[in-house]
Amino acid sequence: MERRVGTVSRGVRCPIIREGDDLAKIVVDSVLGAAESEGFEMRDKDVISITESIVARAQGNYASVEDIAADVKAKIGGETIGVIFPILSRNRFAICLKGIAMGAKKVVLMLSYPSDEVGNALLTYDQLDEKGINPYSDVLTLAKYRELFGENKHEFTGVDYVEYYSNIIKEAGAEVEVIFANQAKAILDYADCILTCDIHTRVRTKRILKAAGAKVVCGLDDIMTASVNGSGFNAKYGLLGSNKATEDKIKLFPQECQDLVEDIQKQVLDKTGKHVEVMVYGDGAFKDPQGKIWELADPVVSPAFTSGLIGTPNELKLKYLADNDFKNLSGAELKAAIEESIKAKNGSLVGNMASQGTTPRQLTDLIGSLCDLTSGSGDKGTPVVLVQGYFDNYTD
Repeated sequence: MERRVGTVSRGVRCPIIREGDDLAKIVVDSVLGAAESEGFEMRDKDVISITESIVARAQGNYASVEDIAADVKAKIGGETIGVIFPILSRNRFAICLKGIAMGAKKVVLMLSYPSDEVGNALLTYDQLDEKGINPYSDVLTLAKYRELFGENKHEFTGVDYVEYYSNIIKEAGAEVEVIFANQAKAILDYADCILTCDIHTRVRTKRILKAAGAKVVCGLDDIMTASVNGSGFNAKYGLLGSNKATEDKIKLFPQECQDLVEDIQKQVLDKTGKHVEVMVYGDGAFKDPQGKIWELADPVVSPAFTSGLIGTPNELKLKYLADNDFKNLSGAELKAAIEESIKAKNGSLVGNMASQGTTPRQLTDLIGSLCDLTSGSGDKGTPVVLVQGYFDNYTD
């Protein structure tokens, strides 16, 4: 019988994960238990995806603001620090900022405008146009910003991040000065020891600052790269990908977890005979059209995945074939012709017009985005997602 269903994404409920839990066993038992409960079968090429949060929790990968402060002070000097290009987030950056400020005497906070790197807006381009401000060249002091634009609260959170971040710095015991600029070199008029907090542009920002004569340049990926007083750490990403755990503690991005995904893959094979793929996922890579927020605040969508998830989709565009190659066919003849084209595709379709409009992204980014939307970030209680049929096509 012909299959009538393509890709299915299922959120899988799991127990609350604590440090030291056998996560591989919990994930396998939860997925197979869901299959038994809901009456579906595991198949080859299914994808089991685990949110990075429970991986880090099982690892106990946490750090306190005191740990952050100690590392910042040791690496950046503990005097005046230029903190540039942070994202505007209570969950992602506020606790990090508290620790950073505790490791300095003064923080010169340089915010990009009209929005941060991932799209959280301080202002609109219409506001800039109205006041004749060029965001590519103009550097604004806090006084000038307030004079021109007053108070601007985030559309979704209702937070004035300029005031919020300033208060965090002051409450941590440091002096604060706020400026607004989009050229990294602008901070060097105020400080020469710099912590750049951008995520996806950090390599370029560091290069520019070093070439411009900065005395010390670190990124968030250089802080908490090793344990401080017994804390957690992330050797590759440091503070990038961290989330608020408590008012004084962060959960870091998971440490090395390739062994975890391969262990889960092996356990499922041993128990079911099915060869599944497994990945750890964080933020999906998509943009909110209303708030213009680019979701990807993690350094990567997936820090670990099995080998079958390497690469990009290699697909034909069915509507292109239907409207071009087979525009004179319909019904069963059209279906048969398209199926034959799919079966005949060989090797990479890069440059083939019949693949135009298909999504040219890494498989892990696409599947991770699907899983992030499936699991959500609230109280669904489904930190594991099972994706079935993702690698199917019209002929299956």
